[in-house]
Amino acid sequence: MTRRTSPRRRLPVIVRLLAGFATLLAALLAAGLLGVPTASAAPGPVNAPEYWFDTWHIPQLWRAGARGQGITIAEIDTGVNAQLPELAGRVLRGKDFGAPGDGRVDRSTDPFGHGTAMASIMVARRGTLGITGIAPGARILPIAVPLSGTTDRSPDDHVADAIRWAADHGAKIITMALGGVRDPQTTNEPCPSDEQTAIYYALRKGAILLAAAGNQGDSGNAVEQPGVCLGVVSVGAVNRNDKVASFSARHKYVSFDAPGVGVPSLGRIPGQAYAGNGTSQATALASGITALVWSKYPALTGRQVVARLLATLDNRTAQPTPAYGYGILDGYRAVTADVPADAADPVYARALPFLERDQAFAGATPPAPKPAATGVRSTGTFDIGTAPRLQVPQVIVGFCLGVAGLLALVALLVVPVVLRRRRPPMPDEPRPHLPLVDEHGVEWHQILGPEPPTANGA
Repeated sequence: MTRRTSPRRRLPVIVRLLAGFATLLAALLAAGLLGVPTASAAPGPVNAPEYWFDTWHIPQLWRAGARGQGITIAEIDTGVNAQLPELAGRVLRGKDFGAPGDGRVDRSTDPFGHGTAMASIMVARRGTLGITGIAPGARILPIAVPLSGTTDRSPDDHVADAIRWAADHGAKIITMALGGVRDPQTTNEPCPSDEQTAIYYALRKGAILLAAAGNQGDSGNAVEQPGVCLGVVSVGAVNRNDKVASFSARHKYVSFDAPGVGVPSLGRIPGQAYAGNGTSQATALASGITALVWSKYPALTGRQVVARLLATLDNRTAQPTPAYGYGILDGYRAVTADVPADAADPVYARALPFLERDQAFAGATPPAPKPAATGVRSTGTFDIGTAPRLQVPQVIVGFCLGVAGLLALVALLVVPVVLRRRRPPMPDEPRPHLPLVDEHGVEWHQILGPEPPTANGA
């Protein structure tokens, strides 16, 4: 006689099949094998998360082979503390134009260390408070220049010399998260002639140059160099809602905006971390995305890489606006979108006539002496960010996740025994120390580490 299997006996088999399907579906989503970007928890401190990791789907870009590998980013700044564990092995021997050294010492007089902070945004391995660089495969070529706020401050900041040195030493990207205001009483040129000539030299070498647009949008809106110089990708700042930051410069020379509010970074002193606002941070993030693009498409020229950045901007406009430039950087689309090889690069196009003239007369006459700047450099106000809302992925991801969740719920309801893993308690939210105010009145808020004795103390 054939024995009939009762529904009660069949049920565990069905549950195991459903639970297995749910597990497989979740694994496919996590691995990105369904062909759609997935959201993940952003790294960084809980009160200042690196939200662009979610909005730009950075982990998925890494898995697709865009990690910044093979790309050297020359960072012209205060130098970089290469001894930080998070930066070890990712900072090359560079150049120090203010004191003997190779750029691997941060000359900043303040503990936040501007150069170290920008390097950490670009290439740091996950460490203090989970702060993670956006292009971990890239390498930093540190070039320390004697800026205002450094131990070797000098009337000549050697930025032009630094640009040439970077171009001659293998830099594919030259990032300058800094800015100086020209004195209108001594010159009517927005970009010093020696810096402009050095920029033309680097462009002819095939490098991409990025610079901070400036942080005086709500306090005079001064024109700042090298962001104003021809051929430079000038970066403004937006918040996590894609609204231009009040401090971000508003000028026709702005190329595009990038996240520059609530950006966490490492300090030059081990174990210290800060979070804050500035077009410097936006420039560092834009430089990191540029490295990801170039590592994904190594055969492209610098002009073609910039063309990809500009062609894939969010809210892109045909003509630049003073606040947003041509639009807002979209790191995911810059790497993944289908962009024609001959896409336009209006940043380079504006410089081309003058670049050709400069090349024709190169070496004919020495550059005129550079007038003294009234103060350098863009650092940005630093403040604690708040947790952003995660952006919603495509509809298919939501549907798949909903199915997976429903199947998992069915399994939990019908399986008689469920093993539960105790969730570890959430750590206390980092609390900021009193703000550190530098000589330009810029506030940096510390989010981890022993509080320094003074704003200028080490």
